[in-house]
Amino acid sequence: MFVKKIGIDLGTANILVFIPQKGVVINEPSVVAVSLDDNKILAVGNEAKEMLGKTPENISASRPVKDGVIADYKITEAMIRYFINKVSGKVRFFKPKVIVSVPAGITSTEKRAVIDATLQAGAKAAYVVKEPILAAIGAGIPINTPFGNMIVDMGGGTSEVAIISLGGVVSFSSVRVGGDKLDQAISDYIRKTHGVAIGDRNAEEIKIKIGSATIIEDNKSIEVRGRDLISGLPKTIKINSNEIVEAMQDELQEIIKAVKDVLRETPPELSSDVIDRGMVLSGGGALLRNLDKLIMQSTGVPCYTADNPLLCVAKGTGMVLDNLDLYQRSVISKK
Repeated sequence: MFVKKIGIDLGTANILVFIPQKGVVINEPSVVAVSLDDNKILAVGNEAKEMLGKTPENISASRPVKDGVIADYKITEAMIRYFINKVSGKVRFFKPKVIVSVPAGITSTEKRAVIDATLQAGAKAAYVVKEPILAAIGAGIPINTPFGNMIVDMGGGTSEVAIISLGGVVSFSSVRVGGDKLDQAISDYIRKTHGVAIGDRNAEEIKIKIGSATIIEDNKSIEVRGRDLISGLPKTIKINSNEIVEAMQDELQEIIKAVKDVLRETPPELSSDVIDRGMVLSGGGALLRNLDKLIMQSTGVPCYTADNPLLCVAKGTGMVLDNLDLYQRSVISKK
């Protein structure tokens, strides 16, 4: 295959790969399973996620990207190499140019680690672009105009809030609260309130099926299976939507605080633009029911969820790849 350009949304929870003219070709969990005996990669993506919490002591299944940045350099490199090979083949005539999304608050050392890992994985050139900018581009926001555009990008490990104008980030805030922390909050709530231990995957399933950011009248319930903390035996309990709202409140308030902090730091001229245009929600976390409603109630600023919020950053990488010359000066960092 002659793949010359690849966009990678290197998320804490999922890794999405975008190829111009084809769109998102890969959407798999950012999980790698490693044999501890010989440090060999056993599985990546969907196959590795199936192993989470189920591995014997000689196999480790983990996420090499934590809170949006590389926690394990070698395993991240192996993961990027796996996905580049998957879309362009192990034998190729051209090394692809690769754009990778990174958090807005990333340090120069962390940025270098991403670029080096991507080059070592087989890229001809590696570029990094801040996630809020890519999310805004993917959501169809005209970032190069002299107007204030606000984006709230809620991923698996971090939530990033930014005001973008003239192609750059004017003010931003990043909190280490995302889908993973919400899952943990649900798991902790069920442990404390019902005395039952459940896994992260179960918590995520509960969030997706009945989760909401605000109290709802149509209070749905779901049966949950876990381990009774007293007897140690399997136990089934019933959980409802409004319990999940209560479980996630502290984490959701941290995101609200980040939104308010950014609004406070925004110059008055751009603030009026944001009030007129509203803010856009992107990322997998934007799929949580009534999150836009909660943010609007808390800030008084209109809030809208982007089309296909999970794909916004990946789509943004594709649009930047198609217009490298246009974006190279303003938004891209390159080695």
